[in-house]
Amino acid sequence: MKLRIVCPGRIKEKWIVDGINEYVKRISRFCRVEIIEVADSPDSLPADKAIKKEGELILSKVSDSDILWVMDLHGKLLTSEELSSNMVEAFTKGGSQLTIAIGGSRGIDQSVLDRSSLRVCLGKITLTHQMTRVILLEQVYRGFKIANNENYHK
Repeated sequence: MKLRIVCPGRIKEKWIVDGINEYVKRISRFCRVEIIEVADSPDSLPADKAIKKEGELILSKVSDSDILWVMDLHGKLLTSEELSSNMVEAFTKGGSQLTIAIGGSRGIDQSVLDRSSLRVCLGKITLTHQMTRVILLEQVYRGFKIANNENYHK
């Protein structure tokens, strides 16, 4: 199985990179993880053009056969158990591969939302796209633990 996370920008903060690496390591016993970073748009670009450009770059990394989820503040709120169930279903339908897109600091283009099969919200709070990576990976790890009937703190 393979989990692909597509997102704009590089993470510079060491503590966030360390968190991402820790969860990638934990998840690696269940599946491979590939984080694909596309270029983020400069702040000098108007927001609508920046979002569109990042959306095009994200979609260039998604094949027609990919099951695509999008992290979206207006998406569906799921419990960890529901996320686990949806994840298992997506891996089954997607030929053992799931791609998840995270938008940039200004949001995510409608074309990416339209292409997705599930829009997931991690909560009604606004998170930076960098923090979303860490929290998403933690929830994926938790989802695998749930799917395999393994203990994990509640």
